[in-house]
Amino acid sequence: MKIRLLLAAASIGFIFLFVGVLAAEAAELKVLSSLAMRPVMEDLGPKFERATGHKLAITFGNLGAIVKRVQGGETADVVVIPRQGIDRLVKDGKAAAGNVTALARTGFSVAVREGAPKADISSPDAFKRTLLAAKSITYANPAATAAGAHVANVLDRLGIASEMKSKTVFPKSGPVAVLVANGEAEIAVHHHIQLIGVSGIEIIGPLPGDLQLFDSFTAAIMAGASDAEASKALVNFLRTPEAAVVIKTKGLEPATP
Repeated sequence: MKIRLLLAAASIGFIFLFVGVLAAEAAELKVLSSLAMRPVMEDLGPKFERATGHKLAITFGNLGAIVKRVQGGETADVVVIPRQGIDRLVKDGKAAAGNVTALARTGFSVAVREGAPKADISSPDAFKRTLLAAKSITYANPAATAAGAHVANVLDRLGIASEMKSKTVFPKSGPVAVLVANGEAEIAVHHHIQLIGVSGIEIIGPLPGDLQLFDSFTAAIMAGASDAEASKALVNFLRTPEAAVVIKTKGLEPATP
C-alpha cells in the first residue's frame, strides 16, 4: 500500500512538473499585422495557439501606422506588413534581413456597385477612358497607405491625376469599398483582398497590364523579440500547407517556397 501511495504521489508530482515545464515554455507573442492580413491572422492565430500552446496578442493597423509605432520604440515579437515596410525596419536595425519571410501577395482590383454596368478595364487606355467617364472614384488615402500611393501613381502615369482630383472621395474610416456600396463613389480601386467579402459591390477585374502591382506581405521576427524560438514557430506555421489553404480562401496568393 505504501509503495502504491509513493508511486501515485510520484506520478502526480511528475504531472505537475510536466505541466509546469509546458507553462514555462509557452510564450505570449505580440504581433503587429497589416489590416489586409487580418482575415488570415484571425483564422490561423487560434489554430497556432491550439497547436503550440503559445498565445498571440495581435494588433492590426495600416502600413504607415505600424512602421511609425516600431520606429517610435514600440516593441513587438513579429511584424506582418507589406515588404516595403519590412525593408524600412531592417534598414533601421529593428529586424535582421535573415529573419524576414514572405507569406503572401495581393494585387489591385477594380470594383463597382452591385448591379451597375461593368466598366471596361481591359487595357490601360480602356481603364483611363472609364475613369474619365466616371462621376467619382475612391481609393485609400495616398498620404497614409502604400496602396493609395500606388493608385495615385497610376493616375499620374495615365496623365489624368488633375482631372480625377475633384472626383476622388477618400474614406474617412472603414473599408474603401463601402463608399461604392453605399453610392458615395462609382468606382473603387484597392487591394483585391480588401474588396472581397464587402457586400453591395462587384469586382470587375484586376488593374490592366503594367498598371498592376503585387504587394508582398512579409513577416519579420523583430530584433527585440521576447522569445525568438516561439516567434520562429509562428512564422513557420504561417508557411505551412494548412496556412496556404487559408491564405487562398481569403483572396491572397500564398508565397512560393
